[in-house]
Amino acid sequence: MSAGISTEYPMRRWVFEDAAGRYDIDLGDSNVQCRQLASLVVPADIELNYGMDRGTQRLRELIAEQYGDRADSVTVTHGAQEALYLLYNVLLRPGDQVITFRPGWPQSWAVPALLSAQVDVLDLSDDFTIDMDAVRAAARPNLRLVVVNTPCNPTGRRAGQHELAALADLVGGTGGYLLLDEEYSLDLASSAAVGNDRVLSVSSLSKVYGLPGLRVGWLYGPPTVVAACADRKHLTSISNSVLCEALACEVLADRQFYAAEYHRLTGGGLRLLRDWVARHPGKLHLLPPDGTPFAWLELTTGESALSFCRRVLDAGVLLMPAETLGGQGGVRLCFAREQRELAEGLRRIDAVLQSVPVDRDPPTTMSPNHGPGRMEYVSR
Repeated sequence: MSAGISTEYPMRRWVFEDAAGRYDIDLGDSNVQCRQLASLVVPADIELNYGMDRGTQRLRELIAEQYGDRADSVTVTHGAQEALYLLYNVLLRPGDQVITFRPGWPQSWAVPALLSAQVDVLDLSDDFTIDMDAVRAAARPNLRLVVVNTPCNPTGRRAGQHELAALADLVGGTGGYLLLDEEYSLDLASSAAVGNDRVLSVSSLSKVYGLPGLRVGWLYGPPTVVAACADRKHLTSISNSVLCEALACEVLADRQFYAAEYHRLTGGGLRLLRDWVARHPGKLHLLPPDGTPFAWLELTTGESALSFCRRVLDAGVLLMPAETLGGQGGVRLCFAREQRELAEGLRRIDAVLQSVPVDRDPPTTMSPNHGPGRMEYVSR
C-alpha cells in the first residue's frame, strides 16, 4: 500500500538535476551565507587516519556544552542527515508508527517508509502550527516516533514548549521517542531534549554556521540510544573526517562570533525582504520567520510554486518550491545573504513577478497543503 506524497517531485531532482548549473544567486538553500575555507585555520599536523566512530572527545564536549550536558550524550555524524538516518534505523522496526508533519523535511517520511514503518504525515494547521487534536486522533498503540522540525523547514515556525511537552508525553506513553530536528536553533540549551530521556535532538554546523561543506552533524540524547547509533554508524560512514572534526572544534570554540554573524545576516536580510514583499501586494504573502535564515512566501497569484520557481531559475536565481517539501502554493527563500547578493536576487525576481497577474481577492488564510489533512505513507 502506498500514498503519493510529494514523491513526484523530489528535492534531489530539483537541486541536482533541473537547477544544477543554471543559477548564480542561491536563495534556495536554507543555510546562511557559506563561509570560505580561508576563514578557518587549517591544522597542518593532523594525521589523516580514520577518526573515532563517535567523534573526538573534544568535539563531543563542545557539542554537549550547548545542551549543558556531558560528552556521552553526543555522537558526531556525517551531517544531521546521517544522524536522522541512524536514529530511524536504530529505533524503528517494521510496523512501528511514525507521525511527522508537512510541509517539512521529506526524509522524515521517506526513510521510515523504506524501513516498513507505518508513517502518518499530518498537515500543519492553517497558521502552520501543530494540530494536537489531529496528532492524538492519529496516534496508535504502536506509536514509536514523532518527528518535529523546529524551527520548521520550510515555514520558519517554532513549535511551542507546551506542544513539545504534550508530544513527548504522548509518544513516551507508548515507549517511543520525540525526535527534534533543530538545525536552525541557536539556543540548544533550551531544547526539549534536555533533561528528558524520551526526546532526541539533531543538529549540525550546516545551517546556522554556514558550513554545510564540512558535513559535521550530531545527535544528542540518552547515552544508550547515542551508543546504539554509534554502533550502527559502522555500517554507514564508520567515522567522520578527522580534518573536518578539527575545524568543527575551532568553530564551536568560537560560537559567539558565529552567532553574531548569524544575527547580522538574518537581521539585515529580513528587513530587506520585508520591504521587498511590501512592494508586491496581491502577489506574495510573507509568513514571519521565527529565528530562521529563510522565510516562507505564499504565492497568491494562482501560479504553482514549481512553475514560478522555474521562471525564477531562468533569471539565474534558485528558490525552493513547496512541491519539494510536501506542500503547495509557496516558496522557501533564504534571506541570510550579504545585502548586495540578496538585493540583486530580489531585483531579478521582480522582473518575473511583473509578468504575473495580481490576484484581486487573495486568500485570508494560508493553507500548507490543499489535499487531505492526513496521508499514510507506507513502503510497498
